[in-house]
Amino acid sequence: MDRTTKYLSYQETGYFTKIATDYLQANEQLQPFYHYPVSIEGIKAAIAARKQFANNRILLTDELRKQYANISLSDKQEANLTALLSENTFTITTAHQPNIFTGPLYFIYKIMHVIKLSDELNGQLTENKFVPVYYMGSEDADLDELGFINVGGQKISWNTKQTGAVGRMKVDKDFVRMIGLIQGQIGIHPHGYELTDLFKKVYTVGKTIQQATLELVNRLFADHGLLVLIPDNAELKRSFQSVIEKELTEQFSHKAVEETINALSKNYKVQTGGRELNLFYLIDDKRERIEVAGYRFQVTSLKKDWSKEEILHELNDHPERFSANVILRGVFQETVLPNIAFIGGGGELAYWLELKKVFEQVQVPYPMLILRNSFLWMNKEQQERLHKLGFTINDSFKKQEELLNALVHKESSKQLSISDEVEKINIVYQQLQAAAGSIDTTLSDHTKALQTKALKQLTALEKKMLRAEKRKFEAQLRQIEKLKQELFPANSLQERQENFSLLYAQFGNDWLKIIYDVSKGLAQEFGVIVAD
Repeated sequence: MDRTTKYLSYQETGYFTKIATDYLQANEQLQPFYHYPVSIEGIKAAIAARKQFANNRILLTDELRKQYANISLSDKQEANLTALLSENTFTITTAHQPNIFTGPLYFIYKIMHVIKLSDELNGQLTENKFVPVYYMGSEDADLDELGFINVGGQKISWNTKQTGAVGRMKVDKDFVRMIGLIQGQIGIHPHGYELTDLFKKVYTVGKTIQQATLELVNRLFADHGLLVLIPDNAELKRSFQSVIEKELTEQFSHKAVEETINALSKNYKVQTGGRELNLFYLIDDKRERIEVAGYRFQVTSLKKDWSKEEILHELNDHPERFSANVILRGVFQETVLPNIAFIGGGGELAYWLELKKVFEQVQVPYPMLILRNSFLWMNKEQQERLHKLGFTINDSFKKQEELLNALVHKESSKQLSISDEVEKINIVYQQLQAAAGSIDTTLSDHTKALQTKALKQLTALEKKMLRAEKRKFEAQLRQIEKLKQELFPANSLQERQENFSLLYAQFGNDWLKIIYDVSKGLAQEFGVIVAD
């Protein structure tokens, strides 16, 4: 398959927040909120800090082997699992909920990023070993966010009445129905049935979503040595028990993050504020907030009520029933994994920047933060249409209205800008203001008001001229609208909307190989892939 890749800065795309782009530029305002620069030197510093923290590597490998008990490991996975027992082995991690059928494209991109960075570091820092890990946020209960995909512009949703942690939900008949709908969308492509057959094998009735997601991700990435960790696990949570106890007895995380949020919010939109107690109670098909009421702990919806001694007893007997929210989830992740770098999207980056003091409170190493790789996939025919309209790949990221106006200004033979005339009128009004003011100072303000009114009317006139001229370019305008919708569905990045199914159906495993090839480890750039 012929393809070319062009890289842009994230700032050039216009689709990323100020906090994300400032982080990429190492803005001084953000430097107090993280530890390591994104560089080899930063990696070495993160390794040095991690070596001071005692991970229970035997527990981690034992629990991973239990998870993979009925799954055949690739040679690279087996080597990585064995290597995790060594003090010189470290993980590169990304985290994501178990979206059905992997959810949006960036799910694939962020996993491939951890794989690529691990491979690069294994080649550069040979005295250490680096293992890619996907940490599954299977305790998330937001089915509205996780329970649908878009395939070729069609939204396919899971209509289930199950509640609680999505990872614990089970594949049912309605879930299987969705595979038929996906097949209807991708079946005409060379690898369409190959993919839907894979979906049918991993998503079988009665299997939990977290187990099915593990199997699906494993089928896609096993040869790269990726390990998947499902943290909804009693033994792993027992290793985190001291932090949970500290949260229950001191509510330390809210206090730790509050100061950071106050400082961050002076310059940036804060991602999450957390709660007084950042824990959920997780049992069967329920995941509900634990609330503090005086000296009691309550889960009102489940009619649960404990004293401090009683809830600590519950924690000791059933650590698996306590689930960290977004404020503590990262600390749990970094407690169980010998991790040095976390790869996430702009939103994830924003809330991790709030958490450094939380980590310091419990003396858990805070990892390097890396913005995940992003890609726009474009075929040659779309590129040709873009160029025929007179636009570049960089132009494609501009707003549709901006492109429409640029085209009309470029193609029209009529004068559509009156900026020269406005400049002359401004000079006239300045002269009038001086003349009137010399007679009566109040007339100066009156003349300035007349100028403001006139300029407002002239601006409206210019817009009307442009609108009238646009009608002569309706064919080109429709072409721009169609192309923007194809490349930026719902006025958003393709990777945030579309599932990988359509691209995999067209190109098969070669598509994953391309994503690997164009992925970068520490160089954070936005890639535009143009392929046949």
